[in-house]
Amino acid sequence: MTDPDAPTPPPARDPLAFFGSGRGGALAVAISVLALGLSIAPYATGGGFGEKVRAYLVANPQVLDEAVQARQAAEETNRVETINATVAANASLLAPDPRDPAVGPADAKVTVIEFFDYRCPGCKAVSEDYLALIRSHPDVRFVFKEWPILDRGDDTTSQYAARAALAAHAQGRYLPVHQALMAEAALDPAAVDRILTENGVDLARARAAMASPETDALIADINGTGQTLGLVGTPTFLINGRTTSTINPVEVSAAIEAAKAR
Repeated sequence: MTDPDAPTPPPARDPLAFFGSGRGGALAVAISVLALGLSIAPYATGGGFGEKVRAYLVANPQVLDEAVQARQAAEETNRVETINATVAANASLLAPDPRDPAVGPADAKVTVIEFFDYRCPGCKAVSEDYLALIRSHPDVRFVFKEWPILDRGDDTTSQYAARAALAAHAQGRYLPVHQALMAEAALDPAAVDRILTENGVDLARARAAMASPETDALIADINGTGQTLGLVGTPTFLINGRTTSTINPVEVSAAIEAAKAR
């Protein structure tokens, strides 16, 4: 089903990366701090300045944590600002597309778009809370962008699941299939087929739709949009064309309320 000549999508970011610091980041910051201390040592008064820096960091390791957190916050802010600027310059890419599954009024004041992959741990972690957001904001339009980016090599489960969900959409069974795919821990083609059958989807019709040129085109268009906008992983939420810096449903809800107030 997949085009072997299609461009490889960008690697998915760790959707929970901003909740903590990695050893690699802490080490890099530590090296940078030590290098800075050593570089200015010749200009510092008193001897052994480099050793004093090292001793201070050993005695106060929380300084490294604070440095890592500050750097990650700056990187996240830069990422959000870059994406928002790119979206503003390419607004037509997020114009309503009747091919996308969506819930809520077509003329809603606020539109939330989610780019996701059914094997993304972050997507799965927030899926139930996200459904609760949909239910608690009936005046908001929620658009689902099937963006299967986690396939590697011969493993095409993400593609298969995305195409199956779109086929279910054609049969009016999108949301139950979407939620069941998100809830499935051991996702593979057999599990996808089972989920389709359990949710009343005609499997023969679904398989024809999954392999159709129309589905090929939609998946390719979504992938092209994600790449053009500089999205770096799933889930990515866009609220009236502005991305969120977090996948925390509470903060996504707050961003929705802020968009309503504007």
